[in-house]
Amino acid sequence: MSKDNGADTSCCAACGIAEVDDVKLKKCTHCDLVRYCSDACQKNHTSQHEEACIKRAAELRDELLFKQPESTNLGDCPICCLPLPLDLEKSGMYQCCSKVVCYGCSHANQRREFEERRHRKCSFCREPLPTTDEGCDKQRMKRVEANDPIALGMEGVERKMEGDYRSAYKYLLKAAELGNAEAHFKLAGLYHEGHGVEKDRGKAIYHLEEAAIGGHPYARYDLGYDAEEYGISERAVRHWIISANLGDDNSIKSLMAAYRGGFVSKEDLADALRGHQAAVDATKSPQREAAEEYRRSLASVECT
Repeated sequence: MSKDNGADTSCCAACGIAEVDDVKLKKCTHCDLVRYCSDACQKNHTSQHEEACIKRAAELRDELLFKQPESTNLGDCPICCLPLPLDLEKSGMYQCCSKVVCYGCSHANQRREFEERRHRKCSFCREPLPTTDEGCDKQRMKRVEANDPIALGMEGVERKMEGDYRSAYKYLLKAAELGNAEAHFKLAGLYHEGHGVEKDRGKAIYHLEEAAIGGHPYARYDLGYDAEEYGISERAVRHWIISANLGDDNSIKSLMAAYRGGFVSKEDLADALRGHQAAVDATKSPQREAAEEYRRSLASVECT
């Protein structure tokens, strides 16, 4: 018996037939409140069930949307197994295998190769790195043709930068369908700007939500900003707390502003600050610090 609307889920909500060996009931395609013995029964029951269905479907969507992801969409470095930093300048993708490796690991690998006078190889799969643009293109397209979601997403970004929005949409959509949260984030941008597709706020928000569910902190921040623009401060704060816990700096700034406006309690802000710091600290290691120090030394040489 569903406690949400009192419906007996052991029987078809339309005709009342009970589930037996030769009658299998299926849940409503949008909610978990009722079950039906056939598509015809579900269609006939639409007018009676629609209001409760829409309400429950929205509740289920929010349960999924506001669940704290275990990690960002970037995940962990496949070599050191530490969370990848949100700063994309501190990691890089190898086109041969589409693996994103932190600069701590790639720097350590490059240093070893230099000391042992070896040819440069991928830090992860050990494939020799191409020395020409043609070689890079060949590796990239090999991964695209293999339907690698990361490679498809990167190809979509490349096409977008070239102004080929229709092709960008095609690649990004395919990558998103394969679970690439960054592709969802980029698709939201296309729908927001109307590049390659008609402007559609609903679809833009949908793709932002899918990206946020996948752990994309910037998509989550944008959802909070959108909610604030529409005067839904409570919803905005919920989004920013989640993205702050993923290490997003802008979400912390927004939460502090919301605190000054009386929309966030002192306790919730303190929890968010601790979560943010923990997320940032989790991305640090001596090896990554050494790589960063090396980059700083190169920058100082270039400036002299």
